[in-house]
Amino acid sequence: MNRDAKIFVAGHKGFVGSAIVRTLHQRGYNRLILKTKPELDLRDSLQVQYLFRKEQPDYVFLAAAKVGGIAANRDVPADFIRDNLMIQQNVIDASYQSDVKKLLFLGSACIYPKLAPQPLKEQYLLTGALDETNEPYAIAKIAGIKMCQAYNKQYNTRYITAIPTSLYGPTNHFDMQTSHVMPALIRKFHEAAQRNLPQVEIGERGTARHEFLHVDDLANACLYLMEHYEDCDIVNVGAGEDISIRELAEKIKTITGYNGEIVYTAAQPDGTSGKLVDATKINGLGWQAKIGLNEGIRSAYAWFIQNESLLSK
Repeated sequence: MNRDAKIFVAGHKGFVGSAIVRTLHQRGYNRLILKTKPELDLRDSLQVQYLFRKEQPDYVFLAAAKVGGIAANRDVPADFIRDNLMIQQNVIDASYQSDVKKLLFLGSACIYPKLAPQPLKEQYLLTGALDETNEPYAIAKIAGIKMCQAYNKQYNTRYITAIPTSLYGPTNHFDMQTSHVMPALIRKFHEAAQRNLPQVEIGERGTARHEFLHVDDLANACLYLMEHYEDCDIVNVGAGEDISIRELAEKIKTITGYNGEIVYTAAQPDGTSGKLVDATKINGLGWQAKIGLNEGIRSAYAWFIQNESLLSK
């Protein structure tokens, strides 16, 4: 991409989108098209078409999505499938109508079958039943992948798809009840340290394993793929290794300065191990994750401390 290219980052205020914007600015890309939700409803096809006709972007990073945890997916499944299908359809088709040079679509590791063997290979897509807890969201993401591939086949477009593993880092959601395991543990240990609590309780045995990728590594991978990848097939983006909850808790305990005891109550069965993706393909293209887990947790924790007063409101 030329430094003077016009780049539309859909979802630039989100966790992934904001990381992509940070990385673009660091690389000297300053002609960015950034619209907030009040300025542009991506579910409205007329608004999206108008934006593309007016701005004529050269490249598009489609990071916008309706996301949420298990409870949200359970309570409003229609919202998840409808909103994501609308966002994807509108942006992908407007990109074609406006002759966008290249588009990168962000998928999710939840697209893979629930019982697929790990590490998850790209060819496992559509080989089995999905996890029912987020099936509407996963189906919408799969539809976005297939839409990109169909446009490439019929219209000779250059639309690619990246599939990240579990993400963490600055601007994450740090609510202990609704956020993912990494930010929830960071907040739990931080508050225990601040209150000088004698122990931190984790309601499982801690044997479940998860893979974590720093969101800035994902943003770096997205730019790398935009510049180096042209095939229709999806590409996993991962760190290449996983870690048990016990090991993760010990790391976070050290980084937050907590001096108490960790107690595993086994009040609940261990959660399902997180999806470890096979990153062989992207590694073969010349990209690898650079941010180690200790360094990454420190950066996420530093951001949390800086923004704690806002997060508590």
